[in-house]
Amino acid sequence: MNDFSEKTHEVEGKVNCKDCGALLRYNPGTTSLNCEYCGAHNDITDLVQPVAEAEEIDFEAFLANAQQSAETITLSVVKCQNCGASTTLKPNVTADNCAFCGTALVIMSGSTCQIIKPKYMLPFSIDKKKGKDEFRTWLHKLWFAPNALKKFAEEDKLKGIYIPYWTYDSNTVSHYTGMRGDHYYTTETYTVNGQTQTRTVQRTRWTPASGTVYNEFDDVLVNASNSLPEKYANELEPWDLHQLTHFNEQLLSGFQAEQYQLDVRNGFDKAKGRMEGVIRSSAMRDIGGDVQQVTSIDSTYNDVTFKHILLPIWISAYNFKGKAYRFMINGRTGEVQGERPYSGWKIFFAVLAGLAVIGGIIWLIAKNKQ
Repeated sequence: MNDFSEKTHEVEGKVNCKDCGALLRYNPGTTSLNCEYCGAHNDITDLVQPVAEAEEIDFEAFLANAQQSAETITLSVVKCQNCGASTTLKPNVTADNCAFCGTALVIMSGSTCQIIKPKYMLPFSIDKKKGKDEFRTWLHKLWFAPNALKKFAEEDKLKGIYIPYWTYDSNTVSHYTGMRGDHYYTTETYTVNGQTQTRTVQRTRWTPASGTVYNEFDDVLVNASNSLPEKYANELEPWDLHQLTHFNEQLLSGFQAEQYQLDVRNGFDKAKGRMEGVIRSSAMRDIGGDVQQVTSIDSTYNDVTFKHILLPIWISAYNFKGKAYRFMINGRTGEVQGERPYSGWKIFFAVLAGLAVIGGIIWLIAKNKQ
């Protein structure tokens, strides 16, 4: 069995039309695969129904023995030589641009990888047209964006990609130490120009504090891709995970999917980082008082479980002055996040205009005083 520590999920579902045999494409927001040649609708109703209750996998048991017997799939992938992203391409495509950095991507020879099969996924519910509309709206709100960026929005550069994620559940027990601060007020006397005055001063009385807090975490999301800026990927949340469907390659038809680069063990380390903020807030509430300081936290993670899922993102990459900027759209909600370049000329002329306005105001004030 291959080592999965640097493998990710990427699949290109190849589904043929029942009428003419052509390759089909999943139609976001519907329960069918559409044929672009004969117009037939191939129903997949059973595949897009949310699962009643998603099955969780025991984390410790999986690491101990189940990992080697986990269900896997073998995939054909292409790796970008610029940013390192590994993705599938559509059938019969021999050249394209990398969705993550915009670099030309030519398939000379395919490679394969074996990965842990995803258990669940969220299908696209926003189609490409809606995604482009959301993208344009977001761009028009940007100040000092280069004109070329707004032209870019009119091009057909948006790609639908399924991104690999891990979700983790855990019950935590956290012992903490810290300090509790309670405010109190004193009256001070001081002298100004020979006059005695008083003022009220806030002070803080600090006392040691310690205790234990308990937290339950459900579906802590960890992006298993290194190709997306984590800050912006996290801001695409929330995801409607209660609508998860069983994984099926037919729902990937017409889309790409990325290979996961973060394994389940290292993914849990990142999940702990996301849990830490919640645990610290719990400790501060438990300390009470007006202000708090937490000096140490020792957490135990119990009943850890996980899922491997795919989430839908519309993505586009724009190159400006040798740097790649990525834009992402939540394929379920339409939330847009991304990096953006600034136009130095627009900023320069804006500063000049501002200085001109200030100069005009000063001139008017001086003239009125004459």
